[in-house]
Amino acid sequence: MTTTETPETHSCAPEHTARLQWAKLAPEVYKAMVKLDAAARQGVDPVLLELVKIRASQINHCAFCLDMHTKDALAAGESVERIVQLSAWEESQHFYTEREIAAIALTEAVTVLTDGFVPDEVYEKAAKHFDDTELAHLIAAITVINAWNRFGVTARLVPGHYTPGQYKH
Repeated sequence: MTTTETPETHSCAPEHTARLQWAKLAPEVYKAMVKLDAAARQGVDPVLLELVKIRASQINHCAFCLDMHTKDALAAGESVERIVQLSAWEESQHFYTEREIAAIALTEAVTVLTDGFVPDEVYEKAAKHFDDTELAHLIAAITVINAWNRFGVTARLVPGHYTPGQYKH
């Protein structure tokens, strides 16, 4: 299948070119981000981590990270249904556990800071489902995916070429 053909043989728009290969041009920054990502994910459930990364990437419109994390989630056994419903999680909470809902709400609050601070009720709900260490790592993981998203969106990284397990962030 080419980039201009879909399985249904519909013609698609041409693939754009990345603006900048930032990771190659700033390799020490990239390496530091990878280390930060690895440190942040410690103790965070891998399924929950992918949901958080997908939701932040949806909000930030990072197609590159959406491609990566949906593929990683599917490869790890996540259902298509839960991934599809994630963009409307408030209306489809029955697909997620209370713990996942708390993490997704926290992800939205940390990602969309234009409305002000993270609301107390969102933080308190997350604090009921995660101990302090887990919560600290979850907040770190949310912060890190937001940073990755900003690199991806700004550099216009091209989605569609990622293979699960190719690299982690």
